[in-house]
Amino acid sequence: MGSKRTIITLSEEDKMWLEGYSKAFNLSVAEVIRQGIKRLRETHESEAYHKLVENTRGIWKEGDGLKYQMDIRSEWESQ
Repeated sequence: MGSKRTIITLSEEDKMWLEGYSKAFNLSVAEVIRQGIKRLRETHESEAYHKLVENTRGIWKEGDGLKYQMDIRSEWESQ
């Protein structure tokens, strides 16, 4: 996957913290930002998934969902 360059504006305090963190862990500032964005996305995607599960819990009203699922899968295996 290709990379895109971007410019961000930080407060002086955030910039100093970022530089200190990157030096302490021997990482480039860009790498620290990439890791931060990755962690934020993982957290958000996890929260969105859990919210979706919570909002759709109990939506199946046709009996035992696990039994239905197992029956359907056994049909696939017999084909």
